This record gives sequence, structure tokens and C-alpha cells, in this order.
Amino acid sequence: MSLGRVTQRMLNRNGLESVQTGLTRLGKVQEQLTTGRILNRPSDSPSDTTAAMRIRASLADQTQYSRNAQDGLGWMEQVDSTLDTVTNALSRARELASQAVSGAVGQASRDALAQEIDGIRANMITLANATYLDRPVFGGITAGGVAYDDTGTYVGAAGEVTRRVADGVTLRVDVDGVAVFGSGAGSVFDELGSLATALRAGDIASVQGAGDSLKTRVDTVVSARTAAGVSYQRLQRADTAAGNAELSLTSRLSTLENTDLAKATMDLELQEVAYQASLAATARVMQPSLLDFIR
Repeated sequence: MSLGRVTQRMLNRNGLESVQTGLTRLGKVQEQLTTGRILNRPSDSPSDTTAAMRIRASLADQTQYSRNAQDGLGWMEQVDSTLDTVTNALSRARELASQAVSGAVGQASRDALAQEIDGIRANMITLANATYLDRPVFGGITAGGVAYDDTGTYVGAAGEVTRRVADGVTLRVDVDGVAVFGSGAGSVFDELGSLATALRAGDIASVQGAGDSLKTRVDTVVSARTAAGVSYQRLQRADTAAGNAELSLTSRLSTLENTDLAKATMDLELQEVAYQASLAATARVMQPSLLDFIR
């Protein structure tokens, strides 16, 4: 059995390599403690780096979903508030119509009621043009700033305003203005105008008919508000789900990228001990004498 010859140069080289390895390990742990991150470059762990990149992409998606849901909630809150005011205004108009039908009301009183109805109609056009972030919530996909003109004619653009709140899940965040208010003849504005005209003319039968039309309109508005409430709840759930997913992904990303300070501190102490021992051992090996070369 033959043995290879071990020279002093070989011992020196191996000793220096060991010292360098220990110093590299020590430097790596120090870097992790200094930066607070395990992954400071892709070469630290290619597999974990790939996983972290995928998590970051998913995290960005969930963050955007949450933003979309919150934006949708803003739209729905504006819609709900407006429809609530519309319902109250229509209820007031019906109340005025009921007062006019009473035989105890004279023409002067009916004229005063007609004037109030005119005010309700003007306010109704304002409500139909309610906006969120300068977008009319009843105007569809219009690029303009209003859904209705001063005559009560729809000038919006048919279409649904939607927000993507999850992978493959898109929710509508506006309400069809024509379905709620109508447009032109037969619209809520036309019904209120007809009521005011009938009041001024003292046409009790037409006043009663206009009151009945407003009752149907109130039912339509209530139905639209109910549907908007359902959408609001779905947006809330989507926002909650996106928020929970965001927290989960952030935790997973932290596990991959962030330093466990307690573990890293212990590793640092171990590497320091190992490095000092390596230095001591190498120092003894690298003290050759003439006798070493003779041997």
C-alpha cells in the first residue's frame, strides 16, 4: 500500500483554504444579521429565490385585487347613498300627490305642491348624475361627466363598469341608470313633470295616476338598491379574501427571505468559534522548521 507524500506546501494550502472557508461562512452569517435577509442574492438559494419571486407575483396580484375591491366599494357606497336619497324624494312626491287628491286641498295649495314637485324633479336629475371620482355611477362606461342632461334624457353610454377582485372573478360596481330612472318619456323625470302639470291643472285623476306610477318607481329603486347591496357584500368578501391571502403570502415570503435573528446569532457564535479554531490550527501548521523538510 503506497502513501502519497504530504508536503509543507500542501499543508499550508489546505490550512489557508480551511481558514478562507470558515471566514466565508462567518461573513455570510454576518451579512444575514446585518441585512436582516437570508436571500441577499439569487446564488444564496436559487430554489428559494424562485419561490420568493412567485410569491411576490402572487402578492402583487392580491394587493391589486384588494385595491380593486375597495374602489368598487367606493362606487357601491355612492350608489347606495344616492338611491336612499332617491327613495326618500320619491316617497315625498307620493305624499304630496296623496295630499292633492284630498278634497280639502284648494288650487292654491296644489300650485304650491306642484312647485315642490318641480324642486324634487330638479334634484332627481342631480341625483341621477351622482359621481364617484368624477365618474357618473349611473352613466355606464361614458367618458363624460354626467349620465343625464337637463331634460332628463340619458346621455351616458350603455355598458358595465367592472372590477376584477379575484382570479377569474369580475364584479359590476355601477348601476344601469336607465333601469332605475328611465330616459325621456316614461322616466321618473317625466312622471314627476306629469304630476306637477296635473296639480296645476287640478286634474285629480291624473294626479292619482301619477302617484301610482311613482309607487312603481319606488319599487324599482328599492330593487336596484337591494341588488347593489348584494354586490357590496360580494365586494366586501372579496376584499377580505384578498387581504387574508396577502397576509398569508407575506408570512410565507418572510419565512423565505427574512433572517431568524435568534438562529443567526447562534450560528454567528458557532462560526466565530470554528474560525478561531481554524486560525489556531493553521498557525501551528504554518511554522515549518528544517527538521520538517528533512522528514
